[in-house]
Amino acid sequence: MTRLLVTLGPLLKDAWALAKPYFVSEEKWSARFLLAVIIVLNLALVGMDVILNFWNGAFYDALQNKDWNAFIHLLLFYHRDKSGTLMPGFSLVAALYITVAVYRTYLNQWLQIRWRRWLTRVFLDEWLRDRAYYRISLTTSPGAAGTDNPDQRIAEDLRAFVGDTLSLGLDFLSNIVSLVSFIGILWSLSGAVHVLGFTLHGYMVWVAIVYAILGTWLTHLVGRPLATLSFRQQRFEADFRFSLARLRENVEGVALYGGEAEEKAGILVRFSAVVMNWWAIMQRTKFLNALTSGYQQIAIVFPIIVAAPRYFSGQIPLGGLTRTASAFNQVQGALSWFVSSYAALAGWSATVERLASFRRSIEAAHHMPAALTVAEGPGEDLEIARLELRLPTGAVLLREEAWRFRRGQKVVVRGRSGSGKSTLFRALAGIWPFGEGEIRRPAGTYLFLPQRPYLPLGSLRHVVSYPAPDDAFPDAEIIEALDAVGLSHLTERLDEDHNWGLLLSGGEQQRLAIARALLIKPDWLFLDEATANLDAESEAEIYVLLRRRLPGATLISIAHSANVVRFHDREVLLVREATGGHLEETAALPAA
Repeated sequence: MTRLLVTLGPLLKDAWALAKPYFVSEEKWSARFLLAVIIVLNLALVGMDVILNFWNGAFYDALQNKDWNAFIHLLLFYHRDKSGTLMPGFSLVAALYITVAVYRTYLNQWLQIRWRRWLTRVFLDEWLRDRAYYRISLTTSPGAAGTDNPDQRIAEDLRAFVGDTLSLGLDFLSNIVSLVSFIGILWSLSGAVHVLGFTLHGYMVWVAIVYAILGTWLTHLVGRPLATLSFRQQRFEADFRFSLARLRENVEGVALYGGEAEEKAGILVRFSAVVMNWWAIMQRTKFLNALTSGYQQIAIVFPIIVAAPRYFSGQIPLGGLTRTASAFNQVQGALSWFVSSYAALAGWSATVERLASFRRSIEAAHHMPAALTVAEGPGEDLEIARLELRLPTGAVLLREEAWRFRRGQKVVVRGRSGSGKSTLFRALAGIWPFGEGEIRRPAGTYLFLPQRPYLPLGSLRHVVSYPAPDDAFPDAEIIEALDAVGLSHLTERLDEDHNWGLLLSGGEQQRLAIARALLIKPDWLFLDEATANLDAESEAEIYVLLRRRLPGATLISIAHSANVVRFHDREVLLVREATGGHLEETAALPAA
């Protein structure tokens, strides 16, 4: 139990940190109102359970007394007993109960979708802000928590957190109210028993408490591993889905390599982790279900057995016996909430842990030391000062005390594979967090084209215009840009929605990225092997096109191919050394 309390504190703290912001957000009044109405409806159901407890006693007394008139009125209308107490009929209580139950569920679902919508927006904002998603993806530490499968955490864990938090929280509240409501009823119905010379008043209450404590201890003892197993299951399921998605996104490469057997083996390895962990959950759940089912079944007859001596001695009528049994079950059920909800609590705690660790990883990415700064400079040139670029492991790739890329020039950066050219490209883009120094970029528009262009889902118009909105460019300009880069066969398909990353070849994707550059007309254009999938003739045509259509733009190309060097004014070599590379400029190149 001590271990439970130790782990429960941080769990509830994390859950509160996830839940509280919504109820103090811009939607706080509607959220609080909905929650308050749902709580009132839940309490109303508890109140009707109390009424039904009294109704139950009157109904069974009518059966025992063979009172037909009372029997009919208790079923259909209302009945006033000899003491003048008015008891509503079952049909009225049932109709009201059904109405309250329906709207409780309806409003609960309404609050769920509003809360989930708000949380999704917040998590997306935080995940995307300051490129935290990119920094998280660079984490290589095996012990890093919160970095795996962010898509699952946003899509599934948020849904589960909202639904389970409301369900468990409201259920817990209802059980507390039931306990308060029925414990007095049970105390008054229990009477007193004499044990070893002592008079024990409300003995059924003490029996219920002992019964619940014993069941809670045994349940926790048996079900404790379920939380860890549930956490692992969510991760293994996400890894399995991700491997299937990767195959779908790379069907051509797999087909060309004939890698079906290897892909199948890899997918089945991930699925085997799902199966093995599921078997462990099954085994643990089997023991837990055996315990809780036995506990609940015994609870059906246990109060009747304990109260039977008073019934047979004539101290209470049949209705009193049934009321005692009903009140006992309500009290022990409320006290045993932990027992009946253990499996749900295990899943909820795993969800909270995944979301909390994900949120902490986002916060860590936001607070990552910004030793490498990229800021707007006062001059016309892009300047580098005291730059040191490192890998996530800490290995130094590049050291450069000072360097300058002049506005309007066409510069090609070359070097051996692994020398750090692409890392320099990312640093100039302002997305590489590992390093120190300063990069001062002049005012203007910038466009960075990587070797593998990103093609979002949607219409071709959306893909070509990205990252600008769909309506940023007239159709005539889009068609002209596609024609210019050799994609005229696509100009009739602007409104077609496809996964264009699968439909287009690597060369076509790179041509499409160049079309974006023609539309955006950046002041500074950076290309990292952005034409590597084209043949030499096509590559030359693209560079001639860029020089002609963007004459005032500064062009900085990172390339292996010597074919592109002649289309630049200067060549810079990234020389690789054991202690970190550096930049060297060759002689000026003749104009292309």
